[in-house]
Amino acid sequence: MTTADLRPLSAPAVAPGHRLKWLLSDVATMTWRNLVALTRIPESLFFATLQPIMFVLLFRFVFGGAISTGVPGVTYVDFLMPGIFVQTVCFGAVSTSIGLADDLQKGLIERFRALPMARSAVLGGRTTADLVRNVFVVAIMTGVGYLVGFRITTNFFLYLVGVVILLLFAYALSWGFACIGLSAPNAETAQVISFPILFPLTFASSAFVPVSSMPGWLQAFATYQPVSVVVDAARSLMLGGAYTSTRHVLGALAWSLGLLVVLVPLAVRQYRRTA
Repeated sequence: MTTADLRPLSAPAVAPGHRLKWLLSDVATMTWRNLVALTRIPESLFFATLQPIMFVLLFRFVFGGAISTGVPGVTYVDFLMPGIFVQTVCFGAVSTSIGLADDLQKGLIERFRALPMARSAVLGGRTTADLVRNVFVVAIMTGVGYLVGFRITTNFFLYLVGVVILLLFAYALSWGFACIGLSAPNAETAQVISFPILFPLTFASSAFVPVSSMPGWLQAFATYQPVSVVVDAARSLMLGGAYTSTRHVLGALAWSLGLLVVLVPLAVRQYRRTA
């Protein structure tokens, strides 16, 4: 390996095209590292999948009979599943904060800093690996949904578009939780900080009940907060009918892209301060 190979990305002698290629290669390497680490702890993936399955069974068979969708002809399980999808990927995004806090506590971040690699590759690899895990979990949840009666009433292509939108939103959230993970002293603290932020967004939303059933003072927040917008977009694409709304789809994209624009620089800056 030559000295030029070890030159930092900020060096002026490195062409922009080579910098991008180097960055993508570093991100791919870190993504693979995190995915391999995940396979060595299968219990974490098992319980990450078990929790949303329990939510499906709880709301489908315990609470479902008491909750009205407010739309004639729409069963509660069809109403529920897009909300469960969004809740699942949002909770999956929390693993970004936990993983980064764990790496930081073990001193791995300092080792990564000593390597000739892009600083942002550590964050990019972690968030991308969590995105891949969310893809797997959503596939499992779709199968579980079909077992309990969920049916896509639009078409498979629109369903995939809905999945892409909710995954994009979860990816944006991962960068926000990366800031938390880099600020927390350990993984346990990162988890404790993350969930109180996420719980109001997921449960005070349209994920499980129609917003119209909530108290008036809560409806404004529940209608326009990002989780509700993404859930409504997923319903629009997966169920169609009375839920069809281009506004919700565009709103979900706007929230996701806006969060990425804000949170990615913040996470990278926090990483540089920490490392």
